[in-house]
Amino acid sequence: MKDKITGKAEEIKGKVTGDKGEELKGKARQGVGDVKQTGKEVAYDAEHPAPDEREEPL
Repeated sequence: MKDKITGKAEEIKGKVTGDKGEELKGKARQGVGDVKQTGKEVAYDAEHPAPDEREEPL
């Protein structure tokens, strides 16, 4: 979440100042935040499978 917020701030700063590099850096940082969040969600889902995805006892 931190990367997404920081990235959005950098993107806005770049737009306001006309600095394309800062704007792109902000967008890239937001992408990093998205990847981290997706990774956390996948890890959570792997540890907590839905009831219909659990293995049946033998």
